[in-house]
Amino acid sequence: MSGSAPRAGRKAAPRRGTGGTGGTGGGAAPVRASSTARRELVENEIYEHATRLFAERGFAGTSLQDIADALGITRPALYYYVKSKDELLAKLVTEVTDGPLEDVNALLARPGLDPAAQLRGIVEIIVARHTRQPDRFRLLIRSEAELPAELTAAYDASRRAVLKAVAGVVDDGVRAGLFRPVDPRVAALGVLGMCNWVAWWYHDGGPAGADTVVGQFADMAVGALQRPDHQALDGGGPAAALKQLRQDLDHLERVLDL
Repeated sequence: MSGSAPRAGRKAAPRRGTGGTGGTGGGAAPVRASSTARRELVENEIYEHATRLFAERGFAGTSLQDIADALGITRPALYYYVKSKDELLAKLVTEVTDGPLEDVNALLARPGLDPAAQLRGIVEIIVARHTRQPDRFRLLIRSEAELPAELTAAYDASRRAVLKAVAGVVDDGVRAGLFRPVDPRVAALGVLGMCNWVAWWYHDGGPAGADTVVGQFADMAVGALQRPDHQALDGGGPAAALKQLRQDLDHLERVLDL
């Protein structure tokens, strides 16, 4: 059997790269790297086939044998990568929910970004993920009723965390005078709804490429909230807001010819 220990009475052949002297093999690290890369490649293929089958047949109507057949491997070989459907679904859900949140948190931790740049970056993160793997997000939405309680709780927590992060950015932008005086939570829900809808209509080969879609959505999100240049507040805080309000009232009086 491949990988078994050498039989007693037979001398094991020296490993390549050691010269038979027991020295450290210089090729060990590349072999490990190659093995890791192959595993990631196979796992990603498993996720793709599982996502498609779950979407077509439902989670309950798909077996591990179905996934193995789609991959062209045996069921025991599939067990090397995943032990059950629940484990496979958990990995897919975790990737879809935790990935964007981790990227958003990393973006917000970067110094020197104002709220407009932060909002643009968040939209780019979410929309880019939906253009790369729209099927996985759609699967998550369609499978919500079938998710185990712990996965449902994790998914809800991740959604709330992303919503809180976006609302916080909008609130910062309003306070800094960069964004119009809107309700931060309502604005955040609107931005996220717009971003998530991409997964339902985007497909490769469409009239607009992924980069175009990502850039346009980022522009629209910022443009929907940002004050026009001539209305930007001169500084932040209540004093700047009152100054802007007086200017708006003066403009209204001129329009009404009061």
